[in-house]
Amino acid sequence: MITKATLQDIPALNTLINSAYRGESSKKGWTTEANLLEGKRTTEEELSETILDSKNTILKFTENDQIIGCVLLVEKEDKLYLGMLTVSPELQNSGIGKKLLHQAEIHAKELGLPKIIMTVISVREELVAWYKRNGYVDTGVREPFPESDVHVTVSEEPLEFIVLEKKV
Repeated sequence: MITKATLQDIPALNTLINSAYRGESSKKGWTTEANLLEGKRTTEEELSETILDSKNTILKFTENDQIIGCVLLVEKEDKLYLGMLTVSPELQNSGIGKKLLHQAEIHAKELGLPKIIMTVISVREELVAWYKRNGYVDTGVREPFPESDVHVTVSEEPLEFIVLEKKV
């Protein structure tokens, strides 16, 4: 079941997102960033700020009263920004990510936004290819990857974002 996340979901979301993107647990799935980045992907404080901002929606995918997937959707002018698409590492490749993408498209249409954009780390070729198979196209735009205390780069390759877009 896909529903809107609330402040009560923050601890579970924080655990899910960090387990899927970073550390040993993330290596069970194919979307890990553990070989590129160390540190946390997000924090409970960041998630609280995100949920409290009316321009943001976090959709959660719940099964057996457990959050096993989520996606961040942000209203930006004439488009919807999609970020932090997350599926529990053990459950990746089971269709949950596609269901969350589809729900994001419904959300964009409900808001009257004609396209969804996202940024993906350029060296994550398998992930970029997955989004392309799901209708996203490379806009040609590149953005620098932010250095911070949260996102600590361990990759030898320089990181940048590819901007992908899908018209809905």
